[in-house]
Amino acid sequence: MADMDTKTDPAVDEERPLFASMDLFLISLLVGFAIYWFMSRKKPESLPEYKELNEPAHEEKESSFVDKMKKMGKNIVVFYGSQTGTAEEFANRLSKDAQRYGMKGMTADPEEFEMADLARLIEIENSLAIFCLATYGEGDPTDNAQEFFDWLQDNEDEDLSGLNFAVFALGNKTYEHFNAMGKFVDKKLEKMGATRIFEIGLGDDDGNLEEDFVSWREQFWPAVCEYFGVEAQGEETSIRQYELKVYKDINMNEVFTGEIARLKTYEHQKSPFDAKNPFLATVTVNRKLNKGGERHLMHLELDISGSKMRYESGDHVAVYPTNDSAIVNKLGQILGVDLDVVISLNNLDEESNKKHPFPCPTTYRTALTHYLDITHPPRTNVLYELAQYASDPKEQETLRKMASSSAEGKAFYQSWVLDSCRHILAILEDLPSLKPPIDHLCELLPRLQARYYSIASSPKVHPDSVHICAVVVEYKTKTGRINKGVATTLLKNKLVTDNGHKSTVPIYIRKSQFRLPFKPENPIIMIGPGTGIAPFVGFIQERGHFVGKGVNVGETVMYFGCRHKNEDYLYQEELEEAEKKGVISQLNVAFSRDQDYKIYVQHLLKKNKEHVWKMVDAESAHIYICGDARNMAKDVQAALVEIAEEMGGMTKAKATDYIKKLMTKGRYSQDVWS
Repeated sequence: MADMDTKTDPAVDEERPLFASMDLFLISLLVGFAIYWFMSRKKPESLPEYKELNEPAHEEKESSFVDKMKKMGKNIVVFYGSQTGTAEEFANRLSKDAQRYGMKGMTADPEEFEMADLARLIEIENSLAIFCLATYGEGDPTDNAQEFFDWLQDNEDEDLSGLNFAVFALGNKTYEHFNAMGKFVDKKLEKMGATRIFEIGLGDDDGNLEEDFVSWREQFWPAVCEYFGVEAQGEETSIRQYELKVYKDINMNEVFTGEIARLKTYEHQKSPFDAKNPFLATVTVNRKLNKGGERHLMHLELDISGSKMRYESGDHVAVYPTNDSAIVNKLGQILGVDLDVVISLNNLDEESNKKHPFPCPTTYRTALTHYLDITHPPRTNVLYELAQYASDPKEQETLRKMASSSAEGKAFYQSWVLDSCRHILAILEDLPSLKPPIDHLCELLPRLQARYYSIASSPKVHPDSVHICAVVVEYKTKTGRINKGVATTLLKNKLVTDNGHKSTVPIYIRKSQFRLPFKPENPIIMIGPGTGIAPFVGFIQERGHFVGKGVNVGETVMYFGCRHKNEDYLYQEELEEAEKKGVISQLNVAFSRDQDYKIYVQHLLKKNKEHVWKMVDAESAHIYICGDARNMAKDVQAALVEIAEEMGGMTKAKATDYIKKLMTKGRYSQDVWS
């Protein structure tokens, strides 16, 4: 309205020049400023040499592995589906093996390439695709193999005639779906017309996974030679994959200090948070759960407010651990090196997607603390490579013997390394002439992996925090050493305030299939002795949330077990309070060592067989089991089969099939570990 009220003189307007003097002044000022800005702005600075090494995640990656193989002159590709790094490690070993037979191999993450290109592999002469595939959880593919799994299911009509392949599967016989992913890929590729050049290898981590792999590998390569008409070109030799670069003068802002993938992500946290970008969660609660006994069972609460991370009851929280500084320092002393020198290990194959074995540049101390697994017994290939650095012929022979394929060598490795729980420091201490260059040792050691814990809380009650229930791992080895769990020891020492500072833990959420029924009115039976109670704490919180809102909630039955009521009855107050409020309709607790004979959860199930059978068969209850896979989960399943057999009037075969069908229908879920 002000513009309308402003009066103007037409005569003056007609005589006004196009630009007033003030207008010209302002225009000149703007033009001058623009010229100054354009002329004075900095030209982009050339990146220092190491900048490209720091952030490989920004590099353009080829989506066609076939084009990449052609460019690099490769004819063997080894794909890996890996959750803990073992399958990737085996894939790297097979890729290096190829050189002995006049072939050239490369490893590949199926998540990074277009797997439909398998049909094009015939464009490369004498080509071969090898798959090292782990099975995760209840027969699931690993995270990085999920898309490949989906592609195989959705493209059954794809013609893969002419594709040569072989599969080595990694699994654990204590699980129901032993090596399901490897078996699936092996059968599916054959069905799609591909040629299997050697039978599938079935690795069992409950036994000796290393021996299973070595035995398969020893028979696999002769089969490859026969198929392609080639011969081995010599004995297995030590082949370095990375070269060392030492930095004398470097900006420390360009040096990795424990970040998983990108620099400064712990200083400048930005969502989304995942395996390559973990969130630093603040520890708000860390309390001991057990009232007595030698063990240390703990409950931690981690603040995730502001992270935008979401979880559901039954999900897992992944924790990135750090190694004990005492072990790291001792390694530096034995090898006589300055752990704080800044280095990079750069791949000799410039075309490789994997530029470094861990984030570089960094220091040896950071690598040994954050990136490398120094507490797991080394595999035989590591011993083989290290043997050359033993100055004592007897010690060199000891290492070579354990790395050999002879029955005596395998037995020696089993007893001296595995059964004695010797990690790399123990081996260096017990073989004093062994002095490997630290850069080669860092190249050989596997990556330190995240540890997964079932979340012991519900987002309905605790949307801004995830809770962990865990037992600290600590034991005495046959050599008299005390070994400690790398993650649980870290968590135990994460006090709420440490010297005035808040303690933080790098975490991310991993989705699980271990889910409550969609309808709260569906009845559930939860079976979780020891720390297997963790996800059920979240389940009970969630059922309690619905009860509080007046929602109709089905029968909620809990079977918990521990050693002694007065020592390790975990969450006793919470469980009894939930029962008192009617959230838990029946609480059954087995105290295995409070009497002369052992009582376990499976015994209580059989004792309550009428009620269990009524819930399962007549009321369509969902059964949930969490805890030890090797014994407890099997014993519980056997007890349920017995109940079905007796109460349902079935044969053992039909009762077994009945339980299997519950699994297929999603009414029998397990979250177990060995």
